[in-house]
Amino acid sequence: MPETPITMPAWLERGMVDLFPSGQWGDADQQLATRLDEAREQNRPLRVKLGIDPTGRDIHLGHSILFRKLRAFQDAGHTAVLIIGDFTARIGDPTGKSSTRVQLTSEQIEANAATYLSQLGQGQSAEKALLDFTTPGRLEVRRNTEWLADLDLPEVIGLLGTATVGQMLAKEDFGNRYGSGIPIALHEFLYPLLQGYDSVAVQADVELGGTDQKFNVAMGRDLQRHFDQRPQFGLLLPILAGLDGVQKMSKSLSNTVGLNEDPLSMYSKLEKIPDALVSSYVVLLTDLDPEALPVNPRERQKAMALAVTASRHGIAAAEAAQNDAARLVSGSQDDAASVPEALLADVNFPAKAFYLLSAIGLCASSSEARRQIKGGAVRLDGEKITDPNLEFTDSSLLMGKVLQVGKKTFRRLTR
Repeated sequence: MPETPITMPAWLERGMVDLFPSGQWGDADQQLATRLDEAREQNRPLRVKLGIDPTGRDIHLGHSILFRKLRAFQDAGHTAVLIIGDFTARIGDPTGKSSTRVQLTSEQIEANAATYLSQLGQGQSAEKALLDFTTPGRLEVRRNTEWLADLDLPEVIGLLGTATVGQMLAKEDFGNRYGSGIPIALHEFLYPLLQGYDSVAVQADVELGGTDQKFNVAMGRDLQRHFDQRPQFGLLLPILAGLDGVQKMSKSLSNTVGLNEDPLSMYSKLEKIPDALVSSYVVLLTDLDPEALPVNPRERQKAMALAVTASRHGIAAAEAAQNDAARLVSGSQDDAASVPEALLADVNFPAKAFYLLSAIGLCASSSEARRQIKGGAVRLDGEKITDPNLEFTDSSLLMGKVLQVGKKTFRRLTR
């Protein structure tokens, strides 16, 4: 009789779109479920790698998909190996880029890394944090300067000798740039090799990545074989669509929900996402069963927004945000005490409306503020502002009022 294929636990399969290798039978090097069983029998947790290059300062919900899966491995008793790519960030991941990335200084990288770790929950209890920083044996935070900074030229040449130019050009981003005549700097070819070497350095059993990272994760497998290590599994998760429902969640596209946004802003953004995204948001950002959601599309949106907000801020804060959002949308400002505040102390008066929006951080620039106002997206205590040059002579005219941009962002003005 043929051997029965081994099934994986539900927590592992949730949201997964690719696993390689994905053998169906009992070979532990081809079947992740078998290696999980083997690790349990040997009382040896798997080492699950996730590398992040701190090239920015903010983590949004799109990034959190991978961290949630990493936390699921932690909760199942395995060791999360979080690699801060302080060395590889100096090169910059070429994935998804049509030109060579600007290289950051070590000071910029370290400052960004500190904000990443804070947003992931460093210094918080395991119950409140996205990752478990407190349970012994559940997390290693490593910086890849630890092993990459000391590579000498012969070792670098050895790494380069494990791959060909043809392999690099098979990577879609490189291939497209080469075909379009867009320059590819030689140091960019080093990026997949160096991050693949991370897997060797930490002896990873599993590497997590987005679907756009398959080339890089596969490079780690190749290098582990080259260095006579047991190759890792690649587990890939989808790229989260942003609030526009079309493009991936990206700060540059202004379609994100920040991991540390206040409950009201988070809930207000999430309850407006397109209906087609609700189920994927539930699967990727919560532990809810999508089948348990209400059938009514509007109620499904609200249930998803409540669950995601609760996962970050707790159910009490999420329910308060839901109630506040309903009052604000209906125009009632009588009981909006929990609306997040924006301070007027640093605003220079008299202040024009477009300047006010940028000065308190509701718009990234004065030009964006002008566009929002001209587009009819800005209200003050429910009254639409249509003139970007509307002038407020003194802060007392604004104190306690709620300034709204679009359907999702509200701030109560205060000193």
